[in-house]
Amino acid sequence: MHPEDRPVGGVATLPTAAAEVPTPSESIALYGAQPRSQVRVHHLRTMKRKGTKITAVTCYDATFARLVDQSGVDVVLVGDSLGNVVQGQGSTLPVTLDHIVYHTAAVARGLSRAQLVADLPFMTYYSAEVALPNAARLLAEGGAHAVKLEGGAEVAPIVARLVQSGIPVMGHIGLTPQSLHAMGGHRIQGRGTEARARLLADAAALQEAGCYALVLEGIPTRLATEISASLAIPTIGIGAGDGCDGQILVLYDMLGLNPDFQPKFLKRFAQLGAEVRRALAAYGEEVRAGTFPAPEHGYDDPSEREPTLKVAR
Repeated sequence: MHPEDRPVGGVATLPTAAAEVPTPSESIALYGAQPRSQVRVHHLRTMKRKGTKITAVTCYDATFARLVDQSGVDVVLVGDSLGNVVQGQGSTLPVTLDHIVYHTAAVARGLSRAQLVADLPFMTYYSAEVALPNAARLLAEGGAHAVKLEGGAEVAPIVARLVQSGIPVMGHIGLTPQSLHAMGGHRIQGRGTEARARLLADAAALQEAGCYALVLEGIPTRLATEISASLAIPTIGIGAGDGCDGQILVLYDMLGLNPDFQPKFLKRFAQLGAEVRRALAAYGEEVRAGTFPAPEHGYDDPSEREPTLKVAR
């Protein structure tokens, strides 16, 4: 067994001799919209070992999920950020487990290749006894392949219980939005000697507890690179620089659907917000002008075109 494929936290992983997931380009070239291999936990570890970057996005519905899957993205997260993005909330705190189950099930219907991870929302994992049934719902009802939870060494015992029960867990350290008020807002974490040491210890504790991957959010680039190099499990960064083993962005943000959201870490790969406004304006103009719907957009009654039978008198 390769040293980087050793069991983490006493939990065995599948051998790397298992069929390896195709890269995104291979998937699209060989299999089109239906690549044959689903991304599994051990695939992500293999990607880290090979130096292949992991791509991840946050998504909330089946329509976008199909497009994400066809693009070759490796991991799809149904995040509690749906509170901000979909519900218009000021934070992730109002998001409930029922919300996450609903959106996870919708996304699951649109995926065939990508690994599906669902967030455990605020106060749904404050103990192992609470976390176990809640995480089980995300897998059994939502169709998730794994769950994600926020926190460091303090949640390691909960992670261990979930993993021992057969539930894969992705960790999340650094800027953790569920701790918004405790952190004093959305502030970069890990600055300074003590904070740096604490995040390094948190990462090690989560790996030992059995996390198969870690999200690193809102931490300095050098620290994220150091954490990534210290772990056998992959790291997925957001606002953590280029030294992580992969990256994640919220789909709505990277597509430019919310132009008011402009954090430093975000790159917009499209400007769909402007295109949506243009399309809606054109629709409104045509409806008001009476040019839509045109005759080709309507339906005929075939019986109206049949000759009427005339009876001789």
